[in-house]
Amino acid sequence: VRTAPLGAQEVPGTPYSVRVLREGHSRPQPDGTLLADGSVTLIRGGPVTALVDTGGPWGRERLLGELAAAGTSPSDVTHVLCTHGHSDHVGNLNLFPEATVLVGFDLSRGEGRFLPQGLARGCPYAPHPGHVEVLPTPGHVGAHVSVAVYGTDLGTVVVAGDLFEREGDEDVWRELSEDPEAQERSRRRVLAVADVVVP
Repeated sequence: VRTAPLGAQEVPGTPYSVRVLREGHSRPQPDGTLLADGSVTLIRGGPVTALVDTGGPWGRERLLGELAAAGTSPSDVTHVLCTHGHSDHVGNLNLFPEATVLVGFDLSRGEGRFLPQGLARGCPYAPHPGHVEVLPTPGHVGAHVSVAVYGTDLGTVVVAGDLFEREGDEDVWRELSEDPEAQERSRRRVLAVADVVVP
């Protein structure tokens, strides 16, 4: 697999474009701590307006500003699709009380109504079939998902949460993985379908 940075924050497409509002990072510190925050990505253009991950709770005002700069309000977001339950990915869920919310394999809407779906059995969840699909990609944690957007100008874009940490991440992703063998399989599956990966 040959990779190269995209060099752009947005991938246009019809009906959906994919815009990285915030680039995530993961940097080990000399004192043994890890400074990290998840990427935050906006998918819009069709009947679904989805936010993939919300960043950490320390970035609430920043997220609101990023959405406003993109011309989107929290009430415009129909789906919040969190790749997994770590705090740097779900820290601002409360900004989207009207959205359908997915965290890992848990799908809910409204005041605690959990909806059936088959992610834990390996079946994708499709907010907009044929266009936006959530794929089970276990490994980093057991209930990890990635979001595929089909038909962009660059082909299939997969927003991958912590399935990939960054370009050239071989030195890091394994030590952060709950199940490296499962994550390796998930990484291979995503690379087989993705033209662009947002880590």
